Amino acid sequence: MDPEQVVTTDQPEHRILTDPGCQQLVGYETRIDATGACTVRLEVQSQHLNRHGILHGGMVATVMDVACGNTASQYFDPLGHAAVVTVALNLSYIAATGPGSVIATARPTGGGKSTVHVYGELHDGQGSLLATATGVFRRIGRR
Repeated sequence: MDPEQVVTTDQPEHRILTDPGCQQLVGYETRIDATGACTVRLEVQSQHLNRHGILHGGMVATVMDVACGNTASQYFDPLGHAAVVTVALNLSYIAATGPGSVIATARPTGGGKSTVHVYGELHDGQGSLLATATGVFRRIGRR
């Protein structure tokens, strides 16, 4: 059984990706639009905060990896969902946030047959930049 399920929304140009693992544990939503752009939204709640009451850096890394990784997947297969692994993910933490929405977006910046470079940003619900990421992703297991 394929662990990934693709669910269509009321907007036919968008897909919502679901998986039974990390996504269910953390609680983020992953959308891919008709252009292949990936958006990951997380409603930050108490379980996502560190002991200082701000979004834990590990949660930032998680949603950025998901946004960048799904963007890399779409780079290789815009109509499907190519399997990729993270080779490198570099984060810059710019501002802190507490409970509320955060939205991660990403775009490819270059690549080849099996490797792609991706740039991502994380914003809060008011549009303030919280973090940036650069990542390198490799395609695996072509079907």
